[in-house]
Amino acid sequence: MSTILIRGGRILDPASRRDEPGDLWIADGRIARGPGKPDRTIDASGRWVVPGLIDMHVHLREPGREDKETIAGGAAAAVAGGFTSVAAMANAGQPVDSAAGVAYVRARAAETGLANVFPVGAVSKGLAGQELAELGTMAQAGAVAFSDDGHPIANSELLRRALEYARPWNKVVISHCEDTMLTRDAVMNEGRVSVELGLRGWPAVAEASVAARDALLARLTGGRLHLAHVSARETVDILRFMKAAGAPVSAEAAPHHLTCTEECLRAYESRFKVNPPLRAQADVDALVAALADGTIDAIASDHAPHTVEEKERELAACPNGVVGLETTLGVVLTDLVATGRVSAMRTIEAMTTAPARILGIDRGTLADGAVADVTIVDPHLRWTVDPARFRSRGRSSPFTGRELRGAAVVTLVGGRVVYER
Repeated sequence: MSTILIRGGRILDPASRRDEPGDLWIADGRIARGPGKPDRTIDASGRWVVPGLIDMHVHLREPGREDKETIAGGAAAAVAGGFTSVAAMANAGQPVDSAAGVAYVRARAAETGLANVFPVGAVSKGLAGQELAELGTMAQAGAVAFSDDGHPIANSELLRRALEYARPWNKVVISHCEDTMLTRDAVMNEGRVSVELGLRGWPAVAEASVAARDALLARLTGGRLHLAHVSARETVDILRFMKAAGAPVSAEAAPHHLTCTEECLRAYESRFKVNPPLRAQADVDALVAALADGTIDAIASDHAPHTVEEKERELAACPNGVVGLETTLGVVLTDLVATGRVSAMRTIEAMTTAPARILGIDRGTLADGAVADVTIVDPHLRWTVDPARFRSRGRSSPFTGRELRGAAVVTLVGGRVVYER
């Protein structure tokens, strides 16, 4: 394998708290020490050199709904967005609830030769929330976590057992926090805007109450819990309290929840319909503050592609979900880092070290000898979001037409250049 010198960039490595100009050497697919004679030199002047970004929450839809997305298409979108690793949720067209399903995802990902795709196995068989799936065999097959994401686990006993059974494997259970008795037929956040628009609302308590229950079960069992796509300030309060109480809980927030509000729904556009819904400005401010201080550990896109025909239905009938692999980095650099609300180091930590730690994968660092997953970022590059140019099959983005500042310009996976802008 070739030797690569990445020269003259700003090296940002949260794992070592390194933030300084310098060179980075890669040899035989790993971070190495120089000097030597490189086979290729990449000029990173004026750019950041960071560990390969990790998105711990994506939906790749394969197997079963390849019309929405494929593993190959999702991997291509990932590396274009600077992500070298993604965790694929279990709610594909056919639920990934067995060792065979986990093996299928890993094999299809290996064929692409692009981003690392780490499968997340289902907590329950068929995502039905009734019977525990075979967590042990899925862990042995390569599942990095367990989740019924898209389907909340209403059965407290089932979640308790999942936390207990996942613990010997040191796997995290990722929870979709939603009390569906409070969100039935909901279209958007419950509040002043939903009343004005005449749309059924999704109250924040439907998320926060389940988050509280799940965190208490994590403290009871000692099993690791991760809260997916946190959207409400009440959930942030619970998360902060439970962390202080010693509960083994972590959390993520998505770029759209960190930057967009319920006001976006005034035009009745389906590209703003997500689960959980976009909330009020006070919620956005609480999420950003929690991300800045580490209460929210990670940034994850919740990349959820649908067909164009599905998303073009009227707002009440169209499915929840937007794509985000190709816009996440630009959005957080523009709206969080450039505005000074979250530091560059903390932002990169939330997209590298933190998700690697939560998932227990050997990525997210530029330490000597580490796997050479590296992203080179131009923080000044200005570009406009155009879904027609996405590598993903999904086209529904809340950021369509926005000018963003900052993007991945080179992505390396295992020491191989797999994307250049």
